Amino acid sequence: MASVSVEEIRKAQRAEGPAMILAIGTATPSNCVYQADYPDYYFRITNSEHMTELKEKFKRMCEKSMIKKRYMHLTEEILKENPNMCAFMASSLDARQDMVVVEVPKLGKVAASKAIKEWGQPKSKITHLVFCTTSGVDMPGADYQLTKLLGLRSSVKRLMMYQQGCFAGGTVLRIAKDLAENNKGARVLVVCSEITAVTFRGPSDAHLDSLVGQALFGDGAAAMIIGAEPDTPIERPLFQLVSAAQTILPDSEGAIDGHLREVGLTFHLLKDVPSLISKNIEKSLVEAFTPIGISDWNSIFWIAHPGGPAILDQVESKLGLEEEKLSATRHVLSEYGNMSSACVVFILDEMRKRSIEEGKSTTGEGLEWGVLFGFGPGLSVETVVLHAVPAVI
Repeated sequence: MASVSVEEIRKAQRAEGPAMILAIGTATPSNCVYQADYPDYYFRITNSEHMTELKEKFKRMCEKSMIKKRYMHLTEEILKENPNMCAFMASSLDARQDMVVVEVPKLGKVAASKAIKEWGQPKSKITHLVFCTTSGVDMPGADYQLTKLLGLRSSVKRLMMYQQGCFAGGTVLRIAKDLAENNKGARVLVVCSEITAVTFRGPSDAHLDSLVGQALFGDGAAAMIIGAEPDTPIERPLFQLVSAAQTILPDSEGAIDGHLREVGLTFHLLKDVPSLISKNIEKSLVEAFTPIGISDWNSIFWIAHPGGPAILDQVESKLGLEEEKLSATRHVLSEYGNMSSACVVFILDEMRKRSIEEGKSTTGEGLEWGVLFGFGPGLSVETVVLHAVPAVI
């Protein structure tokens, strides 16, 4: 009997054609906080109203943030029950952990259920699960909890990513692309779920970077189904994943970092993050788009992680981007704040919905090619090249 060669097995294992985003779902906690009211609330709940100068500074941060509202699992009731979370530095990791190990998979489930519904296939067809969060660590992880909550097959191949921070919306796409393209018939459920209960803390005069985090971060979860060789007409592709790269920016060590301590997750940020990113971003674009023959950054659609308004402003001016290029990004920042890894998926969702509503020819604002950027601790940058598909109503 003739045996099958490794090459033949290998060929049979692989999908033909590129990985595609087949569905998107997003979710937030029900508790909404308005940025205009937040400084008063924040200083009151943390018993810091005597710090009048700092409160004025925080007010200015909130005004400059370009954020209108954010969603947070933490309510006034929860914070009153956990006063240590309101201090700047008090042992509170247990309380934070107890909260997020339950809530992170729960919020992920809401987003995943929406993505699965839009996808239109039975969830038993999900072969892989990639779960990412910077909120809480547990064994078995949030990936396992979500598998149980959704009732996925027990043989689903899981990957859990903890503590990646804000660039991870790009990382999960890079990993899902490889999984989908190298495993014929694979359908990868990707979930990013972020809850700020790990980083919430009271103000301190000596640590203004911590206050920046308190002014910017919000809670949210986003999910996608990714696969190659779509089963049309049931599956309707939204974007093709063309290439993915990751790089550590030069001279950026310590620019953004976080440390898990008894007081929760502490967050540090250097002032020059926006200039470090804007100074290096063109190099990533050139590397990604030279093979495609694109060098006009206004001819592509943009999905950039909105770390904060200063990053977007500097990227825009450095690359000479037209104002509307970052409009989907700015919209998500304004409506939800910085939701870490989940942000870029919210922006993708916003863009494809907007493109259809406005009657554009493709899911990428009528353009063919686009870029998705994740920026985060390291400073690490994820660059994903996207190809839009014809917009179908």
